[in-house]
Amino acid sequence: MIVDREKVLAALQPVQDPELNRSIVDLGMVRDVTTGESSLQVEIALTIAGCPLKNTIETDVTQALLPLEGIEDVGVTFTVMTDQERANVAELVHGNPSSTAGSQPAHGHAEGRVIPFADPASKTRVLLIASGKGGVGKSSVTANLSISLALRGKDVGVVDADVWGFSIPRMLGIDRTPTIIEDLLIPPEKHGVKAISMGFFAQEDEPVIWRGPMLHKALEQFLTDVYWDSPDYLVIDLPPGTGDIALSLAQFLPRSELYVVTTPQPAAQRVAQRAAFMAEKVNLSVNGVIENMSWFTGDDGKHYDLFGSGGGQDLADRLEVPLLGKIPFTMQLREGSDSGNPLVASLPSSEAGRVFAEIAETIDVELAPTRKYNKGLKFVE
Repeated sequence: MIVDREKVLAALQPVQDPELNRSIVDLGMVRDVTTGESSLQVEIALTIAGCPLKNTIETDVTQALLPLEGIEDVGVTFTVMTDQERANVAELVHGNPSSTAGSQPAHGHAEGRVIPFADPASKTRVLLIASGKGGVGKSSVTANLSISLALRGKDVGVVDADVWGFSIPRMLGIDRTPTIIEDLLIPPEKHGVKAISMGFFAQEDEPVIWRGPMLHKALEQFLTDVYWDSPDYLVIDLPPGTGDIALSLAQFLPRSELYVVTTPQPAAQRVAQRAAFMAEKVNLSVNGVIENMSWFTGDDGKHYDLFGSGGGQDLADRLEVPLLGKIPFTMQLREGSDSGNPLVASLPSSEAGRVFAEIAETIDVELAPTRKYNKGLKFVE
């Protein structure tokens, strides 16, 4: 029995491009269908030559077509889209860059493309992970918190805004660069988290020597020229301190929530609080404190306060926000960050993994925009 083309397209409708999360039929990727008595041959037009997820598409297409009545064999061949077809895809998933050029939006790209996360109607919660000083584990908190949110079924993107000290690609274990379709960057994904970083465009031993205007432009492109596809959360790993990048993001994303990372050492929290004071000056919401490296559990089962104690709670009290969690200092946490297999992904039920899960739940549920945290340190409706 020969299956007609319409039935083939209907069967392929649920198959999505794994990077764009849109139907390959809607994207115009199904170029040709050849039917036989008990076989199908399908030609798929990839958005770019050397598509890194070509094998995934082939498997998904085959599995979608084999259940069709009378089909015993499916063959999948590939070609590459024309320039016009790629332009059509870019317009479909991201809109026409020039469509808002005359509207002068409040938070727009130089070419007229609006920063979607600045729109009050955006469903995306933007979490700024900040500290007034370096060395407190901000990036490892960003990576593990992002995965914890993804494990809760959330769509999560990460922006590595530490342009000089980028580390998110290594920590997440991402070993491929973004796919480029026209002027659109498709962020790679690992552990359920999409990420963009200067680390995709510079070598690890290559210094990034940029001043304010160039940093401002790069961050703007990370927010406008990357296909994020309306995630539930956009987690941004800020560089230490209160410089140009933090100020630019405050301008781009006035609805952001800032979370301060500190260690328990009193001297560290006094420096870390500067990030919160900066946020208050530019009218950003400071929503909580995360204490990292809180203790080390020895072989004897005892907790050792290697970096002192009380700094996180003291900072939270000063800022009148909740202390969201105290993350223990463990070898697995450090090793996971170095190997690209974060602890939350490999050992979610570990001591530190459970703390990250609790922090993610608090942010996702207790600190949701429908609730408010008052100065009496209680959640109220």
